[in-house]
Amino acid sequence: MPKDLFVFDAYGTLFDLAGAARAVATGDARVAPMWPALAEDWRRKQLEYSWLRTIMGAHADFAEVTADALDWALEARGLHDSALRAALLEAFRRLPCFPEVPAALDALAARGKELAILSNGTPDMLAEAVEEAGLAGRFRAVISVEAAGVYKPSPAVYALVEAETGVPPQRVVFVSSNGWDVAGAARFGFTTAWVNRGAAPLDRLPHGPARIISDLAQLEALA
Repeated sequence: MPKDLFVFDAYGTLFDLAGAARAVATGDARVAPMWPALAEDWRRKQLEYSWLRTIMGAHADFAEVTADALDWALEARGLHDSALRAALLEAFRRLPCFPEVPAALDALAARGKELAILSNGTPDMLAEAVEEAGLAGRFRAVISVEAAGVYKPSPAVYALVEAETGVPPQRVVFVSSNGWDVAGAARFGFTTAWVNRGAAPLDRLPHGPARIISDLAQLEALA
């Protein structure tokens, strides 16, 4: 069946999550030697808190989860600095997109495919990220999990795509850099593409990707 809609995860798929710590590290000697590990811990805790809040039925929006995760990552390194915290959170709202993203999106659009985002981010976070990365005007819909009140990989989140766009799952390609997100989307019924930029092992989960690509430039072949 033809695929009409390409739906993208945002953080780590379109936007470079390491960009916040990397940007702040250029002007902070304390952060410079540790920013890759700081960025990794920040992301790990961000995901853990999203999953745990969903399991516990204790939802908080992604801005709060992101700040809580950063607080943990900073404390783990003995960094107690409100100005540094504020700078990192501001940089997170202005993440760069990966270099190939604009051209890859435009190539799909040129083939008549519609584009959307489905993300854990809040509506405000996503609107700002899209604008700051120069991607405004490319997406039919920018969908936040806040409409469901739970985080991925809950099926209630993936159901937002059809509710928002009217496109049924069998006509959707879902693209994510997160193996667990791909598994959830595949289980829901989307055709999935895993963006495996780091050549990571395949996750041992019941549902896997239909395609594995190393960056978004390879998506045009799936259109």
